[in-house]
Amino acid sequence: MRILHTADWHFGRSLEGRSRLEEQEAFVDELAQLVRDEQIDLVMLAGDVYDSVNPPAASEQLFYEAVARLADNGKRTIAVIAGNHDHPERVSASAPLAARSGIQLVGMPTAQPMIIDVARTGEQAVIAALPYPSESRLRELLSEATDEGVLRSAYSERVGRLMMQLGAAFRPDTVNLAMSHIYVLGGLETDSERPIQIGGAYTVDPSALQIGAQYVALGHLHRPQRVAGDETMRYSGSPLAYSFSEAGQAKSVTVFDAEPGKLIVPQEILLSSGRPLVRWSAKGGISEVYSWIEEGRDSRAWIDLDVWMTEAMTLQHVQQLRKLHEGLVHIRPVYPEQAEALEADHRTREQLPAEELFRRFFSRQTGGGEPDAETVQLFLELIAEDEEDTMPVSSDELLEQQVGGDRE
Repeated sequence: MRILHTADWHFGRSLEGRSRLEEQEAFVDELAQLVRDEQIDLVMLAGDVYDSVNPPAASEQLFYEAVARLADNGKRTIAVIAGNHDHPERVSASAPLAARSGIQLVGMPTAQPMIIDVARTGEQAVIAALPYPSESRLRELLSEATDEGVLRSAYSERVGRLMMQLGAAFRPDTVNLAMSHIYVLGGLETDSERPIQIGGAYTVDPSALQIGAQYVALGHLHRPQRVAGDETMRYSGSPLAYSFSEAGQAKSVTVFDAEPGKLIVPQEILLSSGRPLVRWSAKGGISEVYSWIEEGRDSRAWIDLDVWMTEAMTLQHVQQLRKLHEGLVHIRPVYPEQAEALEADHRTREQLPAEELFRRFFSRQTGGGEPDAETVQLFLELIAEDEEDTMPVSSDELLEQQVGGDRE
């Protein structure tokens, strides 16, 4: 069978008050064409269908139209779980009706896996599907079958226990998959995700997901990436860039062929429907911005602009810029004293030793954790290897490449 993994659609999300509905509609069109071209049998949507628990009616309509188009009257199955942004009951409200069209919607964590029959190949898939497991939902699900000691155990351990229960349905003659909406240790975040790993308490160790699945489809992080260096444990990422911390990121879905007992080789397919998010830094002043706009630079993009100014920026300046380019979202003047501070901060970062940069990055990514000596030493060895390459990279890029399990 042929499978597509996507997540984090966030229908209803805007960008500083600017609607993304048109881009989301274009994504649905692109995805519908893609599943036909790629002859997809099963679409796995790993949570965050909506951006809020009470999405606009237009967003709900777009979602239901999207899954109906993807299912194509039951020709393929769509498996959907709720994420931390979703209201679980809202996601699964139409489950009985949707099931008739090959659409399986699961809002709350359950002890029962999804069972998918693929008519084209005669194969069956078993999905250990875990919608976003909040502390209360996880405790409620485990309370009937386990003792108080387990309920007090670490969040990651309890997630692992539940995943093992779901994975008990795996068989040698089925395609065995897992899907969840969680934060896995080491994942690279952006500003557009709502944190769910408060203080590191809700961080899940990758070992909790190692239940014998041939592929683990994850949602929550918006940057496409593998987990712990494992090609078959992945975040597909969001289809659109939802904050300027995602500027420059390529958006994609993951596609792969799966047979019972066979190794899976995932493939990323790039998406083109979303408007890019870019940052402009105009050190040549406002005249430089006018020049960039006149030459058509980033004409489709949403833009975050820093413009160096020696005199006060007026309302007329702002209005004129927005009139010339409707994609300008933020316009920030940078005055001489601010520019000096920004450059000083940049120089300070560049002067910090690699070990200190790594410790700060590790702490930020793990919710306050500290790397042990072995992890620090491994990173320093990786730096030494990179220094042999001819292509220089920034410290931030190097940290992302070596620490976060990002795609290569």
